[in-house]
Amino acid sequence: MRARRARALLAAALAVSLLLGGAFLVVSALRPSPLEKLDHPANPVSDDATSAQVIGSAKQIVSLAGLRTKSAGYLLMSCKNQNDPPYQGAIYLTFTLPAGARPDIYFKTIAATLVTRGWTEGLPPNDHVFGMTVAKDAVTAIIYPHGDDSSLGILRAYGECRDTNDHRRDASGWIDITNQFPGP
Repeated sequence: MRARRARALLAAALAVSLLLGGAFLVVSALRPSPLEKLDHPANPVSDDATSAQVIGSAKQIVSLAGLRTKSAGYLLMSCKNQNDPPYQGAIYLTFTLPAGARPDIYFKTIAATLVTRGWTEGLPPNDHVFGMTVAKDAVTAIIYPHGDDSSLGILRAYGECRDTNDHRRDASGWIDITNQFPGP
């Protein structure tokens, strides 16, 4: 009698294990992995839409915060590695701080201004004292004091990874877009 119960219990445990394993495989096959989502964005966009997204958001930050742009560059950056699609628009902008501005107060003021205009403040960047991270409309911006020149600040902005055009053979790198922003 015991052997019969033991066999039944063992068979039931094996059946449940097989059913759960099979269910896991089915669910895994139906649900795309994060890498597959990155390889095939749901709604791909053009190069122009990619640049418009990130440049428009950077212009909004510059305008709302009253930043005085010294230089600005734009780059299509791979979201996977150094070359392969999809790409996101990236901006690196330097701006001058007002004379006598204290970074600890100045960058908090920028954050407060942006938050009142719909930007969401995120965690501060790890390696930038007084820096801040904000996001809105799928664009993330990091704003912080320049490490080597206390009279300057840096704005880095990154758009969505939805540009699937192939730029692996493009010779271009950073594009100067300083003229699209107000200067000092």
